[in-house]
Amino acid sequence: MITLEHVTVSFGSGASRVDAVRDVSFRVEEGAAFGLVGESGSGKSTILRAIAGLIPHATGNVLLAGREVGGRRTPAERKMVQMVFQDPYGSLHPSQTVDQILSMPIAIHKLDRAEARVAQALAEVGLGPQHRFRYPHQLSGGQRQRVAIARALILAPRILLLDEPTSALDVSVQAEILNLLVRLRRELGLTLLMVSHDLAVIAHICERIGVMNRGVLLETTTADDLAAGTVRETYTQQLLRSNSGFDSRSAELDVAS
Repeated sequence: MITLEHVTVSFGSGASRVDAVRDVSFRVEEGAAFGLVGESGSGKSTILRAIAGLIPHATGNVLLAGREVGGRRTPAERKMVQMVFQDPYGSLHPSQTVDQILSMPIAIHKLDRAEARVAQALAEVGLGPQHRFRYPHQLSGGQRQRVAIARALILAPRILLLDEPTSALDVSVQAEILNLLVRLRRELGLTLLMVSHDLAVIAHICERIGVMNRGVLLETTTADDLAAGTVRETYTQQLLRSNSGFDSRSAELDVAS
């Protein structure tokens, strides 16, 4: 469903050029969940933005559902891939109600049944009609992130890009959002690509995990191998030590909710 072939993203030129992502290649099968971990500034979020078409000057090839896409996307290509950003407050317009926030993508793509689509999107993320006409500042952090997820889902995408979707939330709320993403992936058949610096969060969502450092994809491993510490690269071993509380049990959150 997602293929990157030798993708490089650079900013600036000449002596001031910075390669935020360098020659990254990987594949994510349909219905799978792939995670990217690494320190801040390692290029994880830049890769998401290149896949979403938010960085038009990336080089290399990005293929979605087997078809190569460029910097300028068709409406169908934009509907196929939606993104949930890190800050649930900053990503929502403060002067718009939840109804307006969810109605905007419907209007842009000229879809029918706007009322039904908004109600369905709210129900899918566990919010009720009482939340529909509230403003972002009237919602909790977890509720705001649910609205952001609902906005991403309202166009019925096949791919969901998740940019540290729980890092701005309290620990108890993080578990709720992770459980929600697990359920939505299962029920809607979504393909997920998630970035995080938290190994337990990544291991809870993703079967395969790529480790990034300074714009380079160092290695690809599995959640089980990461939990067991059976990794190849020295940097990955250091990353595991820095997440000293991480083990396989820490990723086993209750997915019943």
